[in-house]
Amino acid sequence: MYVLDLGTNNRDIRTIQGHFDFGFGQSNPTYQITDSTRKRYVLRKKPPGKLLSKTAHQVDREYRVIHALEHTDVAVPRAYCLCEDESILGTAFYIMEFLDGRMFENPSFPGVPANDRREMWHDAIRTLAKLHRLNPSEIGLQTFGKPSGFYTRQLATFTRLAASQAAARDADTSLPVGHPPHFHQLLSLFTRNQPRERGAVLVHGDYKIDNLVFHPTQPRVIGILDWEMSTVGHPLADLTNLLGPWTVSNATPSWPRIHADAAFLSPSRSGSKASEFPGLPSREEAVEWYEEAVGWRVPAGELEWATGFALFRDSVIFQGIAARWAVRQASSEKAMVYGREMEPFAEMAWALVGGGGEGRARL
Repeated sequence: MYVLDLGTNNRDIRTIQGHFDFGFGQSNPTYQITDSTRKRYVLRKKPPGKLLSKTAHQVDREYRVIHALEHTDVAVPRAYCLCEDESILGTAFYIMEFLDGRMFENPSFPGVPANDRREMWHDAIRTLAKLHRLNPSEIGLQTFGKPSGFYTRQLATFTRLAASQAAARDADTSLPVGHPPHFHQLLSLFTRNQPRERGAVLVHGDYKIDNLVFHPTQPRVIGILDWEMSTVGHPLADLTNLLGPWTVSNATPSWPRIHADAAFLSPSRSGSKASEFPGLPSREEAVEWYEEAVGWRVPAGELEWATGFALFRDSVIFQGIAARWAVRQASSEKAMVYGREMEPFAEMAWALVGGGGEGRARL
């Protein structure tokens, strides 16, 4: 039994007396903990050791944004306390509310009735629109990020990150991870042409179905998790990330189809088909739902550009997972599998915005 006495730091939590690792996610170690009254909480902490990325494990940033959103209509768990004293658990950590609900790795919501499946997707999109309608300065996040230049900053960040990750060498073979395919060509394309600015918008940074908690029985979102990449930025970054299952499943025959979400609309490696998941909206419906909820139209050219960028970004994220696996710093045994998706996602980005004619995504 592990005992953590928070003393007077937080009156809501009694002495912590037990924990177990969720084993889900690829970044910050996450644990379910219980106190002396058997109430459950969630503890998230930075990984141990020298970190490959300073931007990918900001538990203090997660705590700050969750705490700021507690009094809005955006569904988040309650944030109880942040501890940056590394002498306590070895790295900084925070404790938040345990949400007793449902989580789905598969965005098709297997086992869910068709009507609920459709409504769960609809509510996921409504919840995202609620987040994007907020004014960051009105909830204490006026210094959380710059109101313009989001994609330019993203390109600079992912360029630095990719270089650092590419240099990581496997602990057994000493081989470097390397860059995703077409990295520099994609970087050039995305630098030259970008979507119009949308002002100061709070973005989650990794908004997708498996970062949402749904009510135990009702088709609605009760919490958004994993805020470490949140910032003030462009809303299309979140929207295209959420639309990822359609992007991958509608890949042309020349695009790899190894990602788990490929079962969403097209035959998967196990042979399942879209007809097994009635109630799923089309991509066009999902975009219309977002437009209706957020109050502005999404230009088709900008959506295509942002979709290509999302694939490029994902390839760098998968590269990071591969790098953490290489140096044996991954938080999940699935890291090796996810790390292998660096190359196919970069190939998909190139096929969408670069391959077969440079600059296919017109703004």
